[in-house]
Amino acid sequence: MSASPIRTVVILGGGTAGWITAALLGRAFGPNLAIRLVESDAIGTVGVGEATIPQIQHINRFLGLDEREVLKASQGTYKLGIQFNDWGRVGDSYLHAFGDIGLPLGLIPFQHYWLRDRRRDGAPDLWAYSINAHACQAGRMAQMERVGDSPLTGLRHAYHLDAGLYARYLRKQCDPAVVQRVEGKVVDVSLRDTDGFIESVRLENGDVIEGDLFVDCSGFRGLLIEQTLHAGYDDWNHWLPCNRATAVASSRMAPLRPYTQANARAAGWQWRIPLQHRNGNGHVYASDFISDDEAAATLLANLEGKALTEPRLLRFNTGCRRRFWHRNCIAIGLSAGFMEPLESTGIHLIQSAVSRLLSMFPDRSFDPALIDEYNRQTRFEYERIRDFLILHYRATERRDTPFWRHCSHIEIPDSLQRKLDVFRASGQIYRDSEELFTDVGWLQVLIGQHIEPQRYHALADAVSPQQLDEFLAHIRTLLNRATDQMPTHEAFIERHCKAPPPPR
Repeated sequence: MSASPIRTVVILGGGTAGWITAALLGRAFGPNLAIRLVESDAIGTVGVGEATIPQIQHINRFLGLDEREVLKASQGTYKLGIQFNDWGRVGDSYLHAFGDIGLPLGLIPFQHYWLRDRRRDGAPDLWAYSINAHACQAGRMAQMERVGDSPLTGLRHAYHLDAGLYARYLRKQCDPAVVQRVEGKVVDVSLRDTDGFIESVRLENGDVIEGDLFVDCSGFRGLLIEQTLHAGYDDWNHWLPCNRATAVASSRMAPLRPYTQANARAAGWQWRIPLQHRNGNGHVYASDFISDDEAAATLLANLEGKALTEPRLLRFNTGCRRRFWHRNCIAIGLSAGFMEPLESTGIHLIQSAVSRLLSMFPDRSFDPALIDEYNRQTRFEYERIRDFLILHYRATERRDTPFWRHCSHIEIPDSLQRKLDVFRASGQIYRDSEELFTDVGWLQVLIGQHIEPQRYHALADAVSPQQLDEFLAHIRTLLNRATDQMPTHEAFIERHCKAPPPPR
């Protein structure tokens, strides 16, 4: 055991980032760590991250939570993927569906057999081999590890959540003997003279809160990591041109889709997230190509249901800190960086940051080697998510508006260019180390937005045409049969996780 263990952690800011951090640290350390979370009811949270990816289930398991109770408490629904409309061309629609597509046959991935088959007239599209895509298209939901007794993997799901309710639920899971909530605004930060480490924060009421480790969950402000410690920020606006969003809630409309929608607009895109009590909506856009008033009008004109609030404007710069961990301060959530919500990575980046912190938890010596490795791994994660987001904008054939003409000429990072070159040349997709998005995720966006490989792997020709037809037809039959047996998404929620009506 360390001779100088961390005894006190101060988390600045609540919301999703603060309470995920508090819940996970509290569960991991129990009474060996005193956690004080400072937040002010007078400071709102951004709350745009209502859609998630399957990794959020790791939080539930670690905290011992029943996902159905989580969905009840957060008015949540199930999410099987994201539908992208009008991205590659006007009129296009494709899915980034979670889970596997098809089955490997021999030594090579399934996509090569599909690429071989698609050269014939009338060949089914890629999503004919995805159980998640089948369920999305049919509006159905079930929980299954396998498709029948076949080797095909079953449905993989995430959630649509009311982020505010989710944070409140996590707060209730925290042991008050371990996690103490402190109401108040920070008005001053004291640094140690010897090394510039944070010593304490002072609140508006005069209270001084000391700590060994400080976690900045203060949002875009970065009150500790940037305003106090000046960690620096890399702005990626030249790659990802959207820099604003306007968000609004609307009344819930049928059907209750088991997927998020990302609908391209003239100068950006619009999200639609179905919750049990309402729809979450937002228009992400580039202010160089559309005014705030026009963006809000576009959002309101494309709602399903009645707007329940006035649109709320958010300004952001996509990018990340140059140092996420600096001295005795770690930035988590929006204070660490911002990836626009196109692939629903906001909550995941909070979760992965806390997981990384737990695996590298320091003592009070704060070894620089540990800090450097944390920063290296975190930057790698942000950069690979960045590349995946850039792909959506750059891989477009749209030239119908100034925004899309601009996107079609974006100079892309070398890391993304290498991936595109390899795929175009061979149909192969190689993940870099432990990057977040799988080869199946990359494949769906590449094919969905008309990036075409010149060839497939030679081993795909090792089976006869009849064997290939039988192999592919068998997969489609199994998926169709499994989908027909699923209840509707709405019926599944009604039975398993129906939330009480929200308070008026």
